[in-house]
Parts: sequence; structure tokens; C-alpha cells
Amino acid sequence: MGLINYAKNSYEELVHKVTWPTWSELQNSAIVVMVASIIFALVIVLMDLAFENIMEFIYKLLY
Repeated sequence: MGLINYAKNSYEELVHKVTWPTWSELQNSAIVVMVASIIFALVIVLMDLAFENIMEFIYKLLY
């Protein structure tokens, strides 16, 4: 009976107590996530290029 009560309570909470975002709020949040992801990816690419150049410089000094 515990599992059935849990399912009923979960359903009631999702239907009556949760406030879902509007379509425009959802679009704005998606845009924010995409922009943040692109910025994060660019930072990683720049760090990778910098590390590659540093390592190449070190290898040229050693050999």
C-alpha cells in the first residue's frame, strides 16, 4: 500500500501543486542554456589550444 499511496500523492502534487513554466519562459531558459553551453565550449577550446601550444613549445625546447 505504501507504493500506491506514493504514486497517488506524486500524481496529485504534479497536477495540482507544481507550477509549470509558460512557453515563453521555457524558450528563454533554453536560449540561456544554449548560450552558456556555447561559451563553456569556447572556453574549453581556448584552453585546449593554449595547452597544445605550450606543450609544443616545451617539446621543441627539449628536442
